[in-house]
Amino acid sequence: MTPRHEVFPHVIELNYQARRRLGCCVYLVFDGLDWALIDIGFEDTVPEIIELIRQMDFPLANCKYLVATHADVDHVQGLAKAKELLPVAKIVGHESAGKVLEAQDRITAYAEIPAQEVSIPMPKIVFDETIAEGDVLKIGDVALDVWHTPGHTDSQLAFRYGDLLLSGDNIYRDGGVGNIDAHHGSDIPDFIASLTRIRDSDVKWLLPSHGPIFRKNKKLLDQAINRLTGYLHLSDFGTCAIDWPLLEEWDRELIHGFDAAKAK
Repeated sequence: MTPRHEVFPHVIELNYQARRRLGCCVYLVFDGLDWALIDIGFEDTVPEIIELIRQMDFPLANCKYLVATHADVDHVQGLAKAKELLPVAKIVGHESAGKVLEAQDRITAYAEIPAQEVSIPMPKIVFDETIAEGDVLKIGDVALDVWHTPGHTDSQLAFRYGDLLLSGDNIYRDGGVGNIDAHHGSDIPDFIASLTRIRDSDVKWLLPSHGPIFRKNKKLLDQAINRLTGYLHLSDFGTCAIDWPLLEEWDRELIHGFDAAKAK
């Protein structure tokens, strides 16, 4: 049996377990013989992930859930393959993510980005159950409280376990946040609300979907919230903004005329 490297009691992150990057963060939450995976990543890494789990002596028949934090291809492409290898496990996620994956909506799932020549196969994935705010996933005696934290996507979920938050693509250790793109279902006011909820919560550790685990930092979250609040009134993210005051300033200048001596 390969030693289990728990990042916290009952939580293993499989990139840390492998000691190298496999893709997005894949969290194995367990109690006794029961276990679940939060995200799975790309299809080509699924066999290696399952082998890592087997080497740690987790019974494959005891996987209760394959959880999708949201519908992005880099988080979920491997779900269909994982379900083949773990047929007892239930694929679960938010209803909005389920619709994207069942429809094989490649644009919303970031599997098709023509401008960047991205074209990734996206198998049809059907959820066994949907989960939402206030639900609880039980793995043995471990209880994961489901938080709906939209913003990056309308389906983004996070999972609280004690003073830990498996926080999805909400925020990373460098203060960055998940991509903001209207085609992707992003919403900046929702994002601000989700980050504010995380900031004001009493969780101590954030376990993101990309990059290293980090201690919750209110200053870091404030900086992200303030940055996104600024985006509400700038052109940076186009249709995700709620207004653009510069246009009103331009209207006034058009009426009164341009004066180089007074120009900013």
